[in-house]
Amino acid sequence: MAWNRERARMVATGDDHAVTPAELFFDLVFVYAITQVTALMAAAPSPVRVVGAMVVLALLWWCWCCFAWLGNVVRADSGALFGVLVTVMAVVLIVSLAVPDVFADLPVGLSAPLVFVLCYGAVRVLHLASYWISSPGDPVLRATLRRTALTSVLPPLVLLLIGSSYSGRVQLLLWLGAVAVDYLGIFVTGATGWRVNSPGHFSERHGLIVIIALGESIVAMGVGVSGFPLTFAVLGASAAGLWRLYFRQLGEAAEHRLAGLDGDDRTRFARDVYTFLHLPLVAGVVLTALGMKKVLQQVADTGHYGLAEPLHGVVAWSLTGGVGVYLLGAAAIVLRTTGRRPTALALGGVCCLAAGPLVGLVPALVALVSLATVAAALVWLHGRRRAARPFEAVEAA
Repeated sequence: MAWNRERARMVATGDDHAVTPAELFFDLVFVYAITQVTALMAAAPSPVRVVGAMVVLALLWWCWCCFAWLGNVVRADSGALFGVLVTVMAVVLIVSLAVPDVFADLPVGLSAPLVFVLCYGAVRVLHLASYWISSPGDPVLRATLRRTALTSVLPPLVLLLIGSSYSGRVQLLLWLGAVAVDYLGIFVTGATGWRVNSPGHFSERHGLIVIIALGESIVAMGVGVSGFPLTFAVLGASAAGLWRLYFRQLGEAAEHRLAGLDGDDRTRFARDVYTFLHLPLVAGVVLTALGMKKVLQQVADTGHYGLAEPLHGVVAWSLTGGVGVYLLGAAAIVLRTTGRRPTALALGGVCCLAAGPLVGLVPALVALVSLATVAAALVWLHGRRRAARPFEAVEAA
């Protein structure tokens, strides 16, 4: 029995902790659920559906972030936490099946909205219970966990449950309110109690979730054009991978700043830059994937579309709007990390958000190539300014 208790206990991490294979597999499962958000939008593209999809994405992101924080203080590949991760992965796979129908519940079978909410609640409860078990001698953290349960878990879960019994705009408004309460609750609970033991591990986890989201989005776009003949136009469209910005210009500076802080200052920086400001990066990837998926379909399906066919409606906006959301998120990270104003990224993000109507006036492939050119130029301009002014850590406001 003593040996079993030793095997089941939570194992604390050190400041040199690195990402484990268990966490990488966990991320792959979660990102599959995230890419299902693209399918949710593609099934019935509309502004209301896009807002609803972003609500679902915010809920999924919050669930992932919970275990990114927990995995930084307790090893995910040993002890009881490994069993919890396996359980959460099974729950998230169920969520993945429910996401495409979460706003268009089918008249037969289980209620997709209710399944989604129950799974979301299970993940949040498992996270709080695991944190509680991992901190028997930390009364400050346990007090924070109690406040989190009462402000950031229970009220949103009630709103989500009520919303799951409705449909249309009522459901969307209730779920949007749940997200607002959930995210605001973290500010109410404050930074005291939470810890970031290993800045390298924490930064690497978030970098991996971004790159996995990019990879699975590309796979989803490829699946979208399967069955159509491969053309040079499709190859050209598929080559528009313009995401150097994060891995060459954002991640290193943010990790350097995180490592230079300690205590509540480190916790606040991790919360702001990684938990909150990485969400626009992932949202940008998901939105852009919707536009690119439609571009690839039109370019590949020459029997129904000509190369001069433009994108239409919210899909046209998502192509540039997704990049705009990503650029604005990147700009906010630069500002929070260095205190400097990332003018090129901010202006470029605003212009991309406003460029949706222009996308509907030009052939889809031309819009994609133009977007790739503009994004590459913005990244180059930002990199040039960054090289001219080397990174220097500044105190957070």
